[in-house]
Amino acid sequence: MPEGDTVYRTAARLRTALLDRVLTKGELRHPRLSTVDLAGRVVVGTRTVGKHLFLRFDRDLSLRSHLGMDGAWDVYAPRGRWRRPAHQVRAHLVNAEHQVVGFNLHEMALVPTAEEDRLVAHLGPDLLDPAWGPELAAEAQSRLTADPARELGLALLDQRVMAGVGNVYKAEICHILRVSPWSPVSAVSAEETVELARDLLERNKMRVDRCTTGDTRRGRELWVYGRRRTPCLRCGGAVVAGVQGADVRERVAYFCPVCQPGPRGAAAPGTRARAAVRYL
Repeated sequence: MPEGDTVYRTAARLRTALLDRVLTKGELRHPRLSTVDLAGRVVVGTRTVGKHLFLRFDRDLSLRSHLGMDGAWDVYAPRGRWRRPAHQVRAHLVNAEHQVVGFNLHEMALVPTAEEDRLVAHLGPDLLDPAWGPELAAEAQSRLTADPARELGLALLDQRVMAGVGNVYKAEICHILRVSPWSPVSAVSAEETVELARDLLERNKMRVDRCTTGDTRRGRELWVYGRRRTPCLRCGGAVVAGVQGADVRERVAYFCPVCQPGPRGAAAPGTRARAAVRYL
C-alpha cells in the first residue's frame, strides 16, 4: 500500500533513471494531458509531499501524480516487458537508457514548477520533509489536537493533519502507543504521536520491506497490520480487525484487543463471530 515512504522511494528510483537525461518519448495518457508531448525535455529533479510526487522538467514544468491505492511508477530497460497491462498506463517516459511507466496514476497535473505548492496547500506538514524541525512538528501537533474527540485512527489518516501516514502506519502507530484506533485523539500525547509517525517513516523511507518492530524476520516486521487471526507479537493474543470510518473511505483497522484497550469498531468482513469487535 503506497504511503509516504513508498512515494519517497519511488522518487529516488525515478531520479536514478531519469535525472539530467533528455526524454526521447514523453507521453501522458490522461484526458486533460493527452496532447502534451514531453519529448526533448530534461528531467531536473523530483519532489515528494506526503503521497504526492512531482517530477520536474527543465523550462519550469512539473508533473504531479498520486499513487492512490493502486498506482505505481516502474522502471524498465528500453525494451523491457511491462509488469502491468497497457490499458493501465498513464505516463510513458523514455530516454536512451531507461523507460519509466506510470500505472494507474491519480490526480495528474502539469503546472509551472513555481506553482507546485498550490496543489498541496491543503496538506499538513510532510513527515519526510527535509526541512522537518520543531516548527513543522508543532504545526502537526496543533492540527492533530484541533479536534480532541476525533478517533485517533481517522485523524492519522487525514492528510490535512500530517502528510504521509496511510493504513499501515495508522495501525502500527496505534499499537505502539497501546491505544485502540477508535480512541479519541485526547487519549495520546500529540508530541509523542507526531514524533513516532515521523520516526517510523524516516526509518523506512529507503527500505523495500517496511519494519516497525525492529525484527526483520519474515512475518515479524509489523506489529498488527495484515495480521488478523494471528498471535500478537507482544502478548500472544489474537489480532483482530474492525472497520473504521462511516463512508466510502472506511478502512480496515488492525489491532490487539489486549494491548490496545478502548472503544472498538464493527468487525471487518470475514471476521468470525467469536472474534468480532463491537463499538463500546
